Amino acid sequence: MLPGDFPSIIPTKPDRKDMVRFGILGITGLAGLALVVIMLLFVISAWLGRPLSMFGYDEGPDQPIVFPHTKHVQDVGLDCTFCHRNVTKGASATVPSVGLCMTCHTVVGDESAEIEKLRDYHAQGEPIDWVRVHRLPDHVRFNHQAHIQYFSEQNNILPAAVCATCHGDVGNMKKVRQVEPLKMGNCVDCHRDNSASTDCSTCHY
Repeated sequence: MLPGDFPSIIPTKPDRKDMVRFGILGITGLAGLALVVIMLLFVISAWLGRPLSMFGYDEGPDQPIVFPHTKHVQDVGLDCTFCHRNVTKGASATVPSVGLCMTCHTVVGDESAEIEKLRDYHAQGEPIDWVRVHRLPDHVRFNHQAHIQYFSEQNNILPAAVCATCHGDVGNMKKVRQVEPLKMGNCVDCHRDNSASTDCSTCHY
């Protein structure tokens, strides 16, 4: 090879605009990757087990108003169905409206800051934006009424005891949390144990 046969290739130094562009692309790429990883972890956790503790769901989410189930269930003696009134009538259990809470707290709870929050919601005519604790995948249809009715009639169990099968002993929880994975395997095993249908169309329709 003789000198001069090939031109020498001298790398050029990237200018300031290129450096800024590369920096922005790098930061954007890292942020996008981190977001995708977080989303995948959250979605996978919904399928594989209880929600990940890194999201704070192991202790249950903070609610806009601290609602002590222990006080309402143990001290006052309220049943699940008193507040979750649709649980024996429809697919959704529903959360109580502000108006239902105010049937008691118009006169009860003057010393509580949390009750004052409740009264403010009521005065402004706004619903309480409760944070959801339990969630099944969107392609699953779970009918609360059907489960309450089946266990109540077949095994002579009170609705509150049926609720505890999936939700745990909420009456003893200071902060409501998810205690069961609520995976497909749990549902299928329960259906088999209780001679209920395991046909796909029972839950997926």
